[in-house]
Amino acid sequence: MNSLLDRFCRYVRFDTQADEKATTYPSSTGQLELGRLLVNELQALGLNDAAQDRHGIILATIPPTVVSPASKIAWIAHLDTSPETSGHNVKPIVHRSYDGGDIVLPGDPSKVVRAQENPELVKLKGNTIITTDGTTLLGSDDKAGVAVIMEAASHLAAHPEIRHGPIRICFTCDEEIGHGVDHLDLKKLGVQVAYTLDGGGEGEIDVETFSADLAVVTVSGVNIHPSIAKGKMINAVRLAGMLLERLPRQALAPETTADREGFLHPYRIEGGVAEVTLRILLRDFLTTRLAEQADLLRAAARLIMAEYPQARLGVQITPQYRNMAEGLAREPRAVRFAEEAIRRAGLESKRTIVRGGTDGSRLTELGLPTPNLFAGEHNLHSPLEWTCLEEMAAAVRVLVELAQVWGKESN
Repeated sequence: MNSLLDRFCRYVRFDTQADEKATTYPSSTGQLELGRLLVNELQALGLNDAAQDRHGIILATIPPTVVSPASKIAWIAHLDTSPETSGHNVKPIVHRSYDGGDIVLPGDPSKVVRAQENPELVKLKGNTIITTDGTTLLGSDDKAGVAVIMEAASHLAAHPEIRHGPIRICFTCDEEIGHGVDHLDLKKLGVQVAYTLDGGGEGEIDVETFSADLAVVTVSGVNIHPSIAKGKMINAVRLAGMLLERLPRQALAPETTADREGFLHPYRIEGGVAEVTLRILLRDFLTTRLAEQADLLRAAARLIMAEYPQARLGVQITPQYRNMAEGLAREPRAVRFAEEAIRRAGLESKRTIVRGGTDGSRLTELGLPTPNLFAGEHNLHSPLEWTCLEEMAAAVRVLVELAQVWGKESN
């Protein structure tokens, strides 16, 4: 496992934080830099077709070791990290033989991974836990997945006696800002089934995700010097606050929902008296409910404009991704073979739902069934993020078994 740990710690030190405001793809140069390293490592493993395209997307092929044609599958992970927490100068801290207690993060002792708040962590007593130092996120989302795929590729390259079909490796960019597969050519990828390695605890297979839209609300007011503002100024900042006040808080908010409950999540506000822009995530497992959430936003905007006729509130909705459940039902082998691989790796499989999305959500919507497999990611997008080395190693074993399960399909 030392090789896996070394890979992970090297990869997270690259600052690959996605940038929603960028006009380039990928949105940050660190993604290109990490990608170049990965191409070199893949080529060193003998994957001579490994290449990074002009969009930063990496494709490579693990050649088959079975004679007859086998179904071609893909392993996918993304290079970027969340824009919600800094990814600059990440310092991974390795906690060997975790004692089951709270973990104080040395870069900022006010940041504590508390055992009481992380029941899944307590179950991993005695294992190796990797955290951030408390000043940044860790980046296990999704560099844990990247490290797992690279380690599995290395294992197969070193063991040509393992029988498997062709396997495509794909690393995408800007998944965290909803653009992970914008420039991925599915014909060039050329597979029947894919798997993202972007999940949580050991044995989990995400078979449903949220459906997701992004709402951008533009609040336009009237600006004038405050000394002469009486009866003239329409303060867009105040109107934005009024809009937020009219959104549900006891329901339809991430702070007050769980399981299959959807939400509206205002996560960014920018601007001044003349104009304010709010970005709001719309999420639900039932796609039809996204339209209801958008209608709720528009209704609140109309009420404010009725009170302030000189103001303008525009609501623009952009589709992001859709629940993968329906698409996976059309290719049941995708999940069934993953369950078999997990069992062969000596683990118990668990079908789970994820209150978020993956590249697999969009790929499945586009016709490529892509469930999401565990990679040991916990407390995502946070300075309290952590991962477990043993869970990552278990994911490597699952990929090796998955290669063989699909290889058997052709024999």
